[in-house]
Amino acid sequence: MIFDAIVVGLGAMGSAALYQLSAQTPRVLGLDQFSPPHTMGSTHGDTRITRQAIGEGAHFVPLALRSYAIWRDLEQRTGHQLLTITGGLFVGQPNSAVAMHHKPGWLDTTIRAAEQFGIPHQVLDTESLRRQFPQFRYQPGDIGYFEEEAGFLRPERCVATQLEQARQRGATVRTQERLLGFTATDGGIRVQTDQGIYHGRKLILTTGSWITESLRHSPYRKLLTVNRQVLYWFDIEGDYARYTPDTLPVFILNERNVYGFPAVGGPAGGIKLATETYEHATSPHTVDRTVSESEIRLMYEQYVAPNFVGIGPRCVKSVVCLYTMTPDGDFIIDQHPEHPDVILASACSGHGFKHSAAVGQVLAELALEGRTGFTISPFQLSRFDRS
Repeated sequence: MIFDAIVVGLGAMGSAALYQLSAQTPRVLGLDQFSPPHTMGSTHGDTRITRQAIGEGAHFVPLALRSYAIWRDLEQRTGHQLLTITGGLFVGQPNSAVAMHHKPGWLDTTIRAAEQFGIPHQVLDTESLRRQFPQFRYQPGDIGYFEEEAGFLRPERCVATQLEQARQRGATVRTQERLLGFTATDGGIRVQTDQGIYHGRKLILTTGSWITESLRHSPYRKLLTVNRQVLYWFDIEGDYARYTPDTLPVFILNERNVYGFPAVGGPAGGIKLATETYEHATSPHTVDRTVSESEIRLMYEQYVAPNFVGIGPRCVKSVVCLYTMTPDGDFIIDQHPEHPDVILASACSGHGFKHSAAVGQVLAELALEGRTGFTISPFQLSRFDRS
């Protein structure tokens, strides 16, 4: 069989792409070297923040809004709860240049994006923050952007649901099968794995941090940097009910470089908190997937104790995930520089999951129609040729 499209890597973007492709044709194949959902890449950790006004740039907002619609449609189709609305509280100093995901002025950009797209929100002063959200410690002059429709997604459930739906529509899914290489043919692309050879008219590579391997012979071989990130769940010593989704929104403390979620795992499950670090490059093959006691202690002393009320030093759980960063923090959605029938998508940059459902639609449109209704010029590789 010649597949209309082959998707390699079935995490956030790949599972979404396969689901969207399967709505148009059953002649699609999904391949993954693991058994998704899994914990080896960038799509795990129980929860992922979703928000509509995107401080990383207004060009992301149409992807976020479309993703909300896709998640809700999937919930209707399957009965699975994928998206939980808690509201989102994003705190920082006005006119701050502090960056998030390589984007300075993140909080101000968030507010402007909300105003531009008519996204319901409030801007709270420091006293209002202390009164409404006493779970945090604030700095003088802090303001809070509160977005009513922000919340969290269940990444593992989202991946599993989209793969399940793709299979029901006739897609072929093969797991525990590793990509060895691909070559151009007259009719498209020949894909070789450690278990066989497949032919497709288009190939979509959504391989997360492994996408660096697909660029190693191109001019962009040094473009992407893989960084190790740690997610922590700390013990709640205060009143547990103050930290549940009914009371606590998802949150980002921009000046303090810490973000987190309401507690969803019961009183013994802790509260999920994390920071972001870009100091040391790694790879998916060499990354240290263990979390040391010294890391946990440092996280608590530097990021938890100064910023939260009622969170204790005991870490009940921790996991490692990977960011794959471009120099400007934006995604890559483009043709492979050497293979026009190969489409690359790299969005493992710390805020990709919320956009993944719509990115899957973009990739399906590019593969089957050669074009998309979304504006993707900010995500094309040519932007780095001009820098």
